[in-house]
Amino acid sequence: MDATHGSREHHDGECRDDGDGLAFVPGPIGPDGLRQIDAYWRAANYLSVGQIYLMANPLLREPLKPEHVKPRLLGHWGTTPGLNFIYAHLNRVIRERDLDMIAVWGPGHGAPGLVANAYLEGTYAETYPDVAHDLDGMARLFRQFSFPGGIPSHASPELPGSIHEGGELGYSLAHAFGAALDNPGLTVACVVGDGEAETGPLAAAWHGNKFLDPRSDGTVLPILHLNGYKIANPTVLARIPREELRSLLVGYGYEPTFVEGDEPAIMHQAMAAALDAAFDAITEIRIRARRGEAGRPRWPLVVLRSPKGWTGPGSVDGKPVEGTWRSHQVPVAAVRENPEHRAILERWMRSYRPEELFTPDGSLVPDLAALPPRGPRRLSANPHANAHRGAPLRLPELRRLAVTVPERGRTKAEATRALGVYLRDVLTLNAEARNFRIMGPDETASNRLDAVFEVTSRAWQEEILPEDDHLGRDGRVMEVLSEHLCEGWLEGYVLTGRHGLFATYEAFAHVIDSMVNQHAKWLKSARDLPWRRPVPSLNILLSSHVWRQDHNGFSHQDPGFIDFVANKRGDTARIYLPPDANCLLCVMDHCLRTYDRINVVVAGKQPALQWLDMDAAARHCAAGVGIWDWASNEGEAEPDVVMACAGDVPTQETLAAVDWLRRYVPELKVRVVNVVDLMTLPARETHPHGLDDPTFDSLFTRDRPVMFAYHGYPWLIHRMTYKRTNHGNFHVHGFIEEGTTTTPFDMCVLNRLDRYHLAQAALRAVPGLGARGEHAEEALRDALAAHRVHVCRAGDDLPEVKDWSWPDRHGDEHPDRRRIEADIMQCDTAGAEEPRPARTADDRACNA
Repeated sequence: MDATHGSREHHDGECRDDGDGLAFVPGPIGPDGLRQIDAYWRAANYLSVGQIYLMANPLLREPLKPEHVKPRLLGHWGTTPGLNFIYAHLNRVIRERDLDMIAVWGPGHGAPGLVANAYLEGTYAETYPDVAHDLDGMARLFRQFSFPGGIPSHASPELPGSIHEGGELGYSLAHAFGAALDNPGLTVACVVGDGEAETGPLAAAWHGNKFLDPRSDGTVLPILHLNGYKIANPTVLARIPREELRSLLVGYGYEPTFVEGDEPAIMHQAMAAALDAAFDAITEIRIRARRGEAGRPRWPLVVLRSPKGWTGPGSVDGKPVEGTWRSHQVPVAAVRENPEHRAILERWMRSYRPEELFTPDGSLVPDLAALPPRGPRRLSANPHANAHRGAPLRLPELRRLAVTVPERGRTKAEATRALGVYLRDVLTLNAEARNFRIMGPDETASNRLDAVFEVTSRAWQEEILPEDDHLGRDGRVMEVLSEHLCEGWLEGYVLTGRHGLFATYEAFAHVIDSMVNQHAKWLKSARDLPWRRPVPSLNILLSSHVWRQDHNGFSHQDPGFIDFVANKRGDTARIYLPPDANCLLCVMDHCLRTYDRINVVVAGKQPALQWLDMDAAARHCAAGVGIWDWASNEGEAEPDVVMACAGDVPTQETLAAVDWLRRYVPELKVRVVNVVDLMTLPARETHPHGLDDPTFDSLFTRDRPVMFAYHGYPWLIHRMTYKRTNHGNFHVHGFIEEGTTTTPFDMCVLNRLDRYHLAQAALRAVPGLGARGEHAEEALRDALAAHRVHVCRAGDDLPEVKDWSWPDRHGDEHPDRRRIEADIMQCDTAGAEEPRPARTADDRACNA
């Protein structure tokens, strides 16, 4: 598609003055339409400047005085006039083509313009009746912006029509593609700022066009807004040669149209022509898709190059402002105290000729009020931007999918493989509604969720080769090696009312920390707005976790995403650590039913012992934490020690430790407490799931030692329980940054989460065990020594570790210690080399 330029030499016909300072240039918009759209743009610009600067005298009925100006000037002008320009032109195509459209505004600092347009469209007054279309309402509109008790300076949830928090750059295009998935009638206009275009997440997001099916998905129209500068530096895409930029965008798979210049009349016609061409191309793409023509379409893209701070002051204090980085935030800074600056501001605001735009009572003049689309066609009132929902999510019957557990701790299963079967049925039940997707890196099969490929494929619009695995144009699984892109797609999907799951390796979840943080803040703010509908929860599954990285190393061992999420507000964050497959099914079923939450579920994919049948799992998960009486031997008395656990591997090691203690020290009274909902641990005033103190004490006691085996970093448990009566007796074992590529059990040993260290800690915490306790500790030391010998020599875990299962009865004879002693003797005589010093106190000592 040929580029369109906003300068006179690229248009046919002579320019003429139409009497109000706006030259007419032939193009898609007639003379009257040109005057109207320009006046509407001026009205939006006027309201935008007023929000940044004024707290009174909204229509400048009197000369500007210091008391009319806000004491603290906060806001960003530089990108705003370009966004207002785009908004006016999107309104035109919506109205003329009856488009169902929402917009994602990447330059969130342009919120003055977005608020102004919502006000002009009438949506703002409908949402906030005290901000009416009169002088008082306009004064409130101005005063509230970036003002205590008012609204933020970004496109926040308080803004009708917004699904994107503009406080952090880089995620707009991913959100836009997520919103378009499974919305065949929806167009998502996404304005990408040239500053955010420099971020990694945005660079990856251009590839969203490779996953968009023109038959069943909506349309994303990217509008790259080049205004040349960031805060103080030029932007890369605005400075590279134009043909290089065009080649880059073509290489991404788009057909770009350029709109460039600074003269309003020419730019209006150029933008109108570019949008008309874009939507003509989109119509043709959809026609070809309905005909069944193969091949990925080349979607249109518009590049708008306009001056930063367009229509603002040309210079201030002798320094150029319009078209430079100086217009980024507040172009005229000392307005209250400097009369010259105040005069500049007044001239600037009067240059928009507000007397032509607003009636004496402060409302928009009738011919401009008639310009925006009506009802839900308004960008600020489209229901898709407020969790518009179709059919509810249908979920399968859990008991039909339950993993059979004939004997606790004696049957093995892969938890996430069972979850894959559940998700397969979720996809099947919602196939017609098309309201559920799975996003993640190239790990759906690796994480044992591959049962979903029985009913769907991976979404893919490129060439498909015979040897490719489960690729298809209509796939419900979205895989790309960018956690940013996957999470952004899911955010856009759930914020527009649909449901989904993001699954990734645990160690890589930190990539999306800041995205999840922004979403958490969005949910918090949206929850305080009665007009915002609840949105389906952001569900995150972390697998391939820290305790099973058999072929990966130290880089893949980081359970800290839990710590990050635990810092979020209690009414938003949920963290689940199911101990087995049936608990994982119960937890995920619950998470998919929730709204306005960030649910993090951590579950391993390796074969592991199963503990609870479905009925017991449902009760346990509903409670979130509970005593496992079948594993405890305290009877009616208080326990000597509480063995607590959270996570699948910690649970197995805890129960193995309990088994060992009951064999060696049968008189020791042990209570087993399993935690599946981590947020039951903090106090009730901290988190709504927190147990009250009496309930917490009834589980963990008020004065007995608690050995807590935890999946992640130990200090999180201490932080969560520090207010509890018995906190001083909590001894937490978890990941302490030890281990690399090694055996599963050795990872536990190196971090002191293994059964032997847990049993040893329990023995040391209970006084008065005497000689039996001393002999038991000696046996534990022997067992650890045997482990070191065996794993170093054999490269695998000991058979009694690998093959351990929960006994069907206790009181059997002690394990054969003669074999342990023989292993130690064999290691001592295995080689003639000098032993190498251990890297850590618990590192393998064998020198074989």
